[in-house]
Amino acid sequence: MPETSARFQTWLRRFSPSGDATSTLVCLPHAGGSASFFFALARALAPEIDVLAVQYPGRQDRRHEPNIDNLPELADRIVDAVRLVDDRPFALFGHSMGTLLAYEVALRLAAAGSPTPTHLFASGRRAPSRHRNDRLHLSSDDDMLAHIRRLGGPGSALLDDPEIRAMVLPLLRNDYHAVETYRHDPSAVLDCPITVLTGDRDALVTMDEAHAWARHTTGPTEVVTLPGGHFYLADRNEEVVALLRRRLSAITVDKTP
Repeated sequence: MPETSARFQTWLRRFSPSGDATSTLVCLPHAGGSASFFFALARALAPEIDVLAVQYPGRQDRRHEPNIDNLPELADRIVDAVRLVDDRPFALFGHSMGTLLAYEVALRLAAAGSPTPTHLFASGRRAPSRHRNDRLHLSSDDDMLAHIRRLGGPGSALLDDPEIRAMVLPLLRNDYHAVETYRHDPSAVLDCPITVLTGDRDALVTMDEAHAWARHTTGPTEVVTLPGGHFYLADRNEEVVALLRRRLSAITVDKTP
């Protein structure tokens, strides 16, 4: 099926097109995030790696579409778009909420007998089996805003603007509902390698919770810790790019006849 299909164009953004790429990296953003979060990563990895960033409904150019506050339903929609990616080897990179979605997308692809990712990069998120009883989606606006400011995500300073706050808060509450009501299937296990990336000051992921990803695949698991908090990516882009190049280059070599 051609990539020009409406579903592909609706769900996936390609910031640096390259017909000569040897592999594809599909990136899924955090709660409240959008595809543009991966713009710098896409530019840095081109032209060897073709980066596709998922655009969730309810944000940026899809802002007039209703949000989806159910993570399994969102994963179902995304997997239909990922199936349209071309035939080169592909990996999944998720950050925070996006990591859970990447994991669920990989499981769905395997269950359907579709091509599966060669690697899962799990950034800024504890293993699905390490559930915390968080209820931030039920908290007050002030508590939600205080939490987001502590995380220090991109554009968090813009929340001081009342109009932007009114736009962003429902989106954040929607996404936090999706994450906090999600429960994984303990019987479902991947078979691809998993690289876990986490900031050494990220209060949302302990080392024990990061290493617990090993129980979610029969493949190898590594944990890479970088200086920073939940959004360590903002300051450590070069190290992340270098790591992705190394891992994806190794995959390309292994796949070469």
